[in-house]
Amino acid sequence: MPLSKRIFDILFSVLALVILSPVLLLTAMLIRIFLGIPVIFRQQRPGYKGQPFHIYKFRTMTDRLGPDGRLLPDAERLTPLGRFLRSLSIDEFPELFNILRGDMSLVGPRPLLMEYLPLYSPEQARRHDVVPGLTGWAQINGRNATDWPDRLAMDVWYVDHWSFWLDIRILLMTFWKALKREGVNQPGQATVEYFKGNPPANSSHTGRPS
Repeated sequence: MPLSKRIFDILFSVLALVILSPVLLLTAMLIRIFLGIPVIFRQQRPGYKGQPFHIYKFRTMTDRLGPDGRLLPDAERLTPLGRFLRSLSIDEFPELFNILRGDMSLVGPRPLLMEYLPLYSPEQARRHDVVPGLTGWAQINGRNATDWPDRLAMDVWYVDHWSFWLDIRILLMTFWKALKREGVNQPGQATVEYFKGNPPANSSHTGRPS
C-alpha cells in the first residue's frame, strides 16, 4: 500500500472514530437490547493477496436455526434494526478498527467471502492485488444492486487505475450514496445473492459504469 494512502487511512479513521463515537455507543446499546450478544459480528475474509483476516461489523441478524439445525435464510434472520443499520451503512462502522490495524483501507475492493476465492477467474482474482476497502469503485456504481460480473470487473478497474484523487472521489460519492440509501440490496434479495462462479461464456465487462 502506498505510504500516502496508509497515512490518510490512519488519520481519517482516528478522526471518524472520535466523531462517530456517540453513534457507535448508541448502536451497540440498541443491538444489545434488541438482539443480545454478541454485539459485534466477526468473520474471516480474504485480504491482500487473499490472506485471511477477521472483519468486524455491527450484528444485524439473529442466529435463528431451521428444523435441520442450519441457519435460516438471511431474509428471515435480518431484523428491522439490522435493516435500518444496513440502509445507512452504520453496520460497517466497526471496520474502522480493521483500517487502523492495516487489514483494510478506506477505499478498495470490498472483502467478500473466503469461499469465493476458488470461484474467481484469473482476471477477477486481481481484485486482491490491493488491500480491501470500506468502500470502493463498485460501491459508488451500483453497490449490491449490480450483478457479480460487473462488480468484480469494477474492482479490477480500480486496481488498474488507483490514484489518491480517485480515492477522494470515491469517498465523497460514498457519503452521497449512503445518504440516498442506494444499492443496499440486490433486487429480490434481503442482502446480496451469493457468488456462484462465472457462466461458461461470460460476457466482457470493462468495469466502467454505463
